Amino acid sequence: MPELPEVETYRRYFEETALGQTVAHLEVEDQRQLTTDFDTLQQALKGAQFTGAHRIGKHFLINLSTSKTLVLHFGMTGDLAYYRDAEDTPRFARIVFHFQNGFRLAFIDSRKFGRVGLAESIEAYRQEKRLGPDALDISLLQLQASLGKRKAPVKSLLLDQKILAGIGNWIADEVLFQAQIFPAKLANQLSSAEFKRLHAAILYVLKTAIEEEANYGNFPKTFLIHARGWDDSALKPAERQVCPQHRTPLNIIKVGGRTTYFCLVCQPQ
Repeated sequence: MPELPEVETYRRYFEETALGQTVAHLEVEDQRQLTTDFDTLQQALKGAQFTGAHRIGKHFLINLSTSKTLVLHFGMTGDLAYYRDAEDTPRFARIVFHFQNGFRLAFIDSRKFGRVGLAESIEAYRQEKRLGPDALDISLLQLQASLGKRKAPVKSLLLDQKILAGIGNWIADEVLFQAQIFPAKLANQLSSAEFKRLHAAILYVLKTAIEEEANYGNFPKTFLIHARGWDDSALKPAERQVCPQHRTPLNIIKVGGRTTYFCLVCQPQ
């Protein structure tokens, strides 16, 4: 599933291509991917200009000149493509926005788990989905206030989108590895120093992933993600599932029902 770094990459791509464009009409292959009925969406978009692009965690929101907000959720395989000619239409282009300048923006989704629809505003959407602060924007004080009194594993809380929007499973593991925090440690047991490391690691991991446009194989070799065995790195099988720091075997457990990779040497209980 596209995580915060991928969606931020899509947002920046959108700003470089489709921002400022005026919609002529909408083409939808399968209306089941719409959260707003087709006629209402078509009417709201026709003649409307894309005036701003925002992201809350993994959610991508577009301001319309009509004051409404267009919401794109990328599901598991969503992507965007800006192009002009019909013959360049990408495979799996499920929804296509046709602009008055002759160009088009395709919402690509091979598995059809993505969704597109309208919201009254960005804030209304945030409240409806009960989304917490974006993980890139949260301050150290906010993080400590949100987690400091909770008697739950720190990893489970990092994954709670109501507390912190945008952190998925591999990101949580990476953040905790970089912060040297045991993933099942209760949040109310974290020290001030651990909270500082946790906050710094959230920003470091997310900013690194965004800078590399979510190309996991280009992440620093000190990142745990290479050991998970599903990225694009050139590591040999024998080099996977071992700590990138100590070369000791990783531990793999369930925390809050989610598969969790960590190093007991770097992240002691």
